[in-house]
Amino acid sequence: MLDQPIIAVALLFGLLVVGEVISILSRARIPMLFVVFIGYLILLWTGIFPEDIVDKSTLKTFAALMIAPLIVHMGTLIPFKIMKQQYKAVLIALTGIIIAAVTVLLVVTPILGYPSAVSAIGPLTGGIIAFLITSDKLQAIGLSALVVIPALVLALQSIVGLPLASNLLRKYSYKVRDQYEAEQALQQEAAATMEAVEDESTKKLWIKEKYATPVVILFQLFLGGALAVALGNWTGINYSLWALVIGFIGMFVGFYPEKSMVKANSFGIAISALIIFILPSLNSVTFDVFIKNIPVVLLILGIGAGGIILGGFIGSKLFKWEPTLGIPVALTAMFGFPGDYIICDEISRSTGRTEDEQNYIFEKILSPLLIGGFTTVTVASIVIASILMETL
Repeated sequence: MLDQPIIAVALLFGLLVVGEVISILSRARIPMLFVVFIGYLILLWTGIFPEDIVDKSTLKTFAALMIAPLIVHMGTLIPFKIMKQQYKAVLIALTGIIIAAVTVLLVVTPILGYPSAVSAIGPLTGGIIAFLITSDKLQAIGLSALVVIPALVLALQSIVGLPLASNLLRKYSYKVRDQYEAEQALQQEAAATMEAVEDESTKKLWIKEKYATPVVILFQLFLGGALAVALGNWTGINYSLWALVIGFIGMFVGFYPEKSMVKANSFGIAISALIIFILPSLNSVTFDVFIKNIPVVLLILGIGAGGIILGGFIGSKLFKWEPTLGIPVALTAMFGFPGDYIICDEISRSTGRTEDEQNYIFEKILSPLLIGGFTTVTVASIVIASILMETL
């Protein structure tokens, strides 16, 4: 039955729906991705889902193609004025992962040994690319038995990081909501400024509104994604950085409209496919492997998360941010995109009492989390993994 792609897709989307419903009912206290990841593991272990269900759905190829355009789209989410204001998010995120790396080395090394500690840091502070750097080095030096540790850290880090970030960010969103009426004047001023910016950008858009159809905007996004991949291959700099820069500059000069993929009516299917795309990273986590290595991995995740939280707190105090915002910014190292976007959407939707409040909260928390996530997952974790693995 699962040989039919439409059936596999329906089952996978059913899992996403369960996660979405639980998130809504819990008012985002239980993040959707947490439910999806745990649910996927249980369905794998019980044999309800085969390991190749994502392959059978044929969504994997589609999702892989959408990654670069999605990142270009993310560059169109953040106006230049806001980007300049978020340098503190970058510094707080860096503080978090640096302190986390030091903490893991100091605490885990005496218990598990230096190779185990080092192999966990890249995936702990980043994503798939940091894991690939780590696993390749371990296999090259004959320590392939240790690959299971970074694999489990990669698979489970978001399950630890998402609830922590979500619940802290929820507290911050309530504070923002309570200040909403007091900040009406500032909000109106900001809205007027943004309206002026939007009016200005509308006047200088390269493509007139009547021609800016979903098909045309998608072409622009794929064109930017293709350019990013080509530049990545040519320069050796990861394509995701190029994609973000292309989207940001493209919107600034008027090539892209703001929130491009939303205007192309394609964001929902793209983000859903991307979530499904990352599910197979959990396939190697069998029940036996999970049980055998879970104490070690939980130790590493606990110490690492504690280090990130400590770094986020210190960074927040240094740069005079609310810790309930600064710590989630640092914690984006444990989940990155699309988790950062999704929890911002969930929290603003569940804590805002009106549509205006929801939009206000969303705008307050989205930019720092997106920028924090790109700082850690896309850039810093790759640098950290590359440097530390060379010490083995």
